[in-house]
Amino acid sequence: MTEERNTLTTRQGHPVSDNQSLRSVGERGPATLENYQFIEKITHFDRERIPERVVHARGTAAHGWFEPYGTIGDEPASKYTRAKVLTRTGVRTPVFLRFSTVIGAKESPETARDPRGFAIKFYTEDGNWDLVGNNLKVFFIRDAIKFPDMIHAFKPDPVTNRQEPWRFYDFVQHHPEALHMVTWVKSPWGIPANYRHMQGSSVNTYKLVNDKGEAVLCKFSFEPKLGVKNLTAQQAAEIQMKDVGHATRDLYDAIERGEYPEWEMAVQIMSDDPHEELDFDPLDDTKRWPEDQFPLLPVGRLVLDRNPSNVFAETEQAAFGTGVLVDGIDFSDDKMLQGRTLSYSDTQRYRVGANYLQLAINAPRRQVATNQRDGQMAHFVDTGGENPHVNYEPSSMGGLREAPKPKPDYHQWVEGHLGRYQTTKAAADYHQAGDRYRSFEEWEREDLIANITADLKECPEHICLRMIWHFWHCDPDYGQRLADGVGVDIEKAKALPPLEGRAAPGENLAGPTYSSGEAESGDTHHATQPGIGR
Repeated sequence: MTEERNTLTTRQGHPVSDNQSLRSVGERGPATLENYQFIEKITHFDRERIPERVVHARGTAAHGWFEPYGTIGDEPASKYTRAKVLTRTGVRTPVFLRFSTVIGAKESPETARDPRGFAIKFYTEDGNWDLVGNNLKVFFIRDAIKFPDMIHAFKPDPVTNRQEPWRFYDFVQHHPEALHMVTWVKSPWGIPANYRHMQGSSVNTYKLVNDKGEAVLCKFSFEPKLGVKNLTAQQAAEIQMKDVGHATRDLYDAIERGEYPEWEMAVQIMSDDPHEELDFDPLDDTKRWPEDQFPLLPVGRLVLDRNPSNVFAETEQAAFGTGVLVDGIDFSDDKMLQGRTLSYSDTQRYRVGANYLQLAINAPRRQVATNQRDGQMAHFVDTGGENPHVNYEPSSMGGLREAPKPKPDYHQWVEGHLGRYQTTKAAADYHQAGDRYRSFEEWEREDLIANITADLKECPEHICLRMIWHFWHCDPDYGQRLADGVGVDIEKAKALPPLEGRAAPGENLAGPTYSSGEAESGDTHHATQPGIGR
């Protein structure tokens, strides 16, 4: 009876034998619509909070515009994409950009150690394009089926109503792919000084498609013209004593003064194939593409120049979705992107309502004509056509008709056995986290070690030892300093066996390894303390 009570099931009572992976066509192939277990799990998760967002509840936003350079690096942008928003020079596309924290509630402090949301709605001439990203360029997990588990572990304990370090690290210890993101978040990069001095990133991999139907993989990045500034834990605590909304105030006041924050949009580009030469999968959102191999190529400039006239009507009711793309920008088989594409639009319909796209802040700046009808809070019928009696298609009675066929589509070849897959390149889970640790300046490492040490002291011994084991495999100095800080024997941690069902770190490592103090060339961004330029 006890074993039956402890067996994970769906809400239909079906035993769940694999709660780690979406069903996909081969290891790298697209996810399938019949992912019933995932769909049930994620749609229930989308409805767990009323009425604030399940994640990204604390946020602020501003209006602005985006203008492309017409080039991507040294090439015409049209070589890679037919998206007008990225290719037409002299055209400023209106945007609405919402910044946010992830885990905290609506009134939580903006000094929280947490990734920051960086969600942009482009009101393009071809309809809306939403780019829903974060400030950090990686994430904790690579498979969307784990998202509800991750957020549950990071949110307050359902009994104590407190965020407990043991819950966070209990989840992370079973997911080594999270080590890279943990290394970022627990360093000063985990607390941006404000939104104007913060990067943005798509995190997920997309595709750019050109007029010939040719595609490349890409990641989007936004680099602040003011530079990057972050806070140490002590600096954040001092600010929080005086102001829990300092970043909102900073952004609002700067725009009111006419000091409009600006970012340069850039992309990294990679051919659309498996890239066996890399020790990581480029579709894995827990990994960065090394910038010395895949440089940031400038695309355009993004400027914020107007504050919302009403926070609730605009900032709070703004609804973003990763599936909101325009012609020339397409999905990759990134499993987090595919899962988010269902979840985001689904949660907006639940949170704001079935007709959330009729709200001014969400509506596209072009003609809308659909056969979708009614639902709560509908205040007009977004139809065209000659006959208002016809709300279906096709029709010979003057209803809506399909648009002309687009330019050549991109037809990728998909083949593989349908199943649930773990990555075969798991060694990079340790490789990139170690590279990140070695790239930090000493004051950043000290802050990182102090933050994780404080957390691990509140964890049970078995979690503490496993986490030190993980960090030691990222970099021996990383693990040793944490062991010294917590006061445990590093040899006891090192003696632990690999995680069940996973290869030992390094067994399938294709790339080079480094001793402590040697960083991989390229991709060596550092945090900057407020007031210290570089």
